[in-house]
Amino acid sequence: MNKRKTGQKYEDLAISYLDGRDFHLLERNFRCRQGEVDIIGIHENCLVFAEVKYRKNNLTGMPEEAVSTEKQLKICMTSDYYRLLNPVQSNRQVRYDVIAICGEDIMWYKNAFPYLKKGVYSSW
Repeated sequence: MNKRKTGQKYEDLAISYLDGRDFHLLERNFRCRQGEVDIIGIHENCLVFAEVKYRKNNLTGMPEEAVSTEKQLKICMTSDYYRLLNPVQSNRQVRYDVIAICGEDIMWYKNAFPYLKKGVYSSW
């Protein structure tokens, strides 16, 4: 199975997991020039941008550790563009979540990282 199909399989699993927890899916795999967001939805009246990460086991680290600062920045920039295209959602509080799947275990990290803006950190 190639990486894209594997990713889709675990995104499907994450969406099923979220569906049973009052998460309303708006969009998946939203792409633009700034980057890509796996899952966009509404939960607890927040507009949620979620990254899904999978690892077969934790021998190479936990999946949530793979959401680097650079990836977080791309998600934040993509969320800015999404909100520009969808002004009806712009009045909601924004939250950045990570759904980490390790083997059979699923962890949902709500508010996993803060909003990041390009230029604020010296490494960009």
